[in-house]
Amino acid sequence: MIVSEQASQQLQRPAEGSVDTAKRRQILEGARSLFLAQGFDAASMNAIAQEAGVSKGTLYVYFKSKEELFEAIVEEQCSAQAEQIFAIDDDPDVGGALKRLGCEFVRFLCRPGGISPIRTVIAIADRMPELGARFYLAGPARGIASLKAYFEDQVARGVLKPHDCEVAAAQFISACLSTTYRPMLFNFAGPPDDARINHVVDMAVRMFLAAYGTTPETTPETTSGRTTERGS
Repeated sequence: MIVSEQASQQLQRPAEGSVDTAKRRQILEGARSLFLAQGFDAASMNAIAQEAGVSKGTLYVYFKSKEELFEAIVEEQCSAQAEQIFAIDDDPDVGGALKRLGCEFVRFLCRPGGISPIRTVIAIADRMPELGARFYLAGPARGIASLKAYFEDQVARGVLKPHDCEVAAAQFISACLSTTYRPMLFNFAGPPDDARINHVVDMAVRMFLAAYGTTPETTPETTSGRTTERGS
């Protein structure tokens, strides 16, 4: 996924002291800005070179085509998303880990400028199916796989009941996004506020723990700016 200027600076960490990496970063930033402003079809390699402040010859040294450049941006941002948001590791507090992941993921997808690139991928996936597939593998599939692995570890430890961890991971993510991110994707609604995000994710966590938890449900719930524990 393609992030905004501020999010990009926070999530992307190019190798220090590498002129080659710095030049590549310069090109990616210029291309990302142009794709967001003009869309994929309208952006030309000439315009991308101008936006990035490099010669057309230099641009082609790094990327052979506009499609290859767009793929690089998509894959990089999906990787950044997976590293930053889906890094659950071995957190034994399943409810707390899911609450953090769900809220961060919704905010990441609903950030300013976060929807347009995804619409672009969807729009060009018919004529560039390999790009759509690579986007899915680098983004949604990778997130599901990370969450699946976490669930499997918790099942092995007896924290969660045995279940289809892949399907459960996909269902949890979908529950967090269905009434927050997806309405934005279709221009039906604007970005959800924090209260809405917390409410939706809390419900997703409670449903997951009710189905697969081995102990009575205890999940974080934010009320009046404070985080409390609510058991059922």
